[in-house]
Amino acid sequence: MRKKIIAGNWKMNMTYEEGQKLTSEIVNMYKDESISDVEVVLNVPFPHISTVKKLIGSTANVFVGAQNCSDKEEGAYTGEVSAKILKSFNTDFVIIGHSERREYFNEENELLATKVKKALEHGLTPIFCCGESLDIRTAGTHIPNVKFQLTQSLFDLSPEEMSKVVIAYEPIWAIGTGKTATAEEAQEMHLALRRHIASKFGKDLANKTPILYGGSMKPGNAKELLSKEDVDGGLIGGASLKSRDFVDIIKSY
Repeated sequence: MRKKIIAGNWKMNMTYEEGQKLTSEIVNMYKDESISDVEVVLNVPFPHISTVKKLIGSTANVFVGAQNCSDKEEGAYTGEVSAKILKSFNTDFVIIGHSERREYFNEENELLATKVKKALEHGLTPIFCCGESLDIRTAGTHIPNVKFQLTQSLFDLSPEEMSKVVIAYEPIWAIGTGKTATAEEAQEMHLALRRHIASKFGKDLANKTPILYGGSMKPGNAKELLSKEDVDGGLIGGASLKSRDFVDIIKSY
């Protein structure tokens, strides 16, 4: 049985007060509405990590994550935050390779492979993002393109390391555009990625690897997307900034 995971990505949003309010609302709703079988991850800007961790407290199955980490261990890298530092703040997860990091900060597969390694070395669970642009989707090369991203960034891991990785498929053309991949399109890609993982690490490990959908999931489409066999949760952007919407997505299982 694979884990069910709904991960919120606040991106570069939320002041200190707004973040406190949002976290408190989500945690209280999660408890009050008796949700227990879905893991929830709040991936927040770095300054929020400590406060969000405290607000989560001992709430079972609710975790805090970062949105990025450095590929370096430590040193004179002004503005960077290492996996080692994140772990010292009791961070649980870290997003690696989000499409916005790839596009705006030119992060490539080889760099992301190093980041994944660093995260694992320090006991963080990487949420590794992969996905294709509209041009690639239109050309019909989306499946080999996204499989290549996994090969380049994850296939040097040991099976034990790979067993600790979460995948998030992002159809880049569906992020912030109002477009959404159909449930069938999401399932097609998730199944292709699971089979690709199996080709390297075996079916057993592939069948245990959570693959999240990360393309404009909302309360209105979450149930259909999450009903697909190989869609194990969501990486939620805009809807994660509204407590009621986010919790309704969690309850869509």
